[in-house]
Amino acid sequence: VQLQASGGGLVQAGDSLRLSCATSGRTFRNMGWFRQAPGKEREFVGAIRWSGGSTYYGDSVKGRFTISRDNAKNTVYLQMNSLKAEDTAVYYCAADGSPRLRVGVREDEYDYWGQGTLVTVSS
Repeated sequence: VQLQASGGGLVQAGDSLRLSCATSGRTFRNMGWFRQAPGKEREFVGAIRWSGGSTYYGDSVKGRFTISRDNAKNTVYLQMNSLKAEDTAVYYCAADGSPRLRVGVREDEYDYWGQGTLVTVSS
């Protein structure tokens, strides 16, 4: 199983950016996005239930970020709008390999992780 995250880069405050996470090997019940800023703990950004597409977001990104998925491509997206300097972080996608129905918001609820992609927002 591999998760390949991509799409990071350097943008200005107020800009938009879309991250992608392609999965290989299998599909998962739930997919999540986390981020880790320098000197801080990893933070839950959001998650999507693959079947049905229900989404959940952390308070700091709610209303600005949107998670979606493309079934045919086995890919999950994180659309980030109205970016702020405090959104600067390495963003990770993660997959929940368990049969759990509830969408996880903690790191330990995800079994597989992508390599991370850096998003830098200049103010």
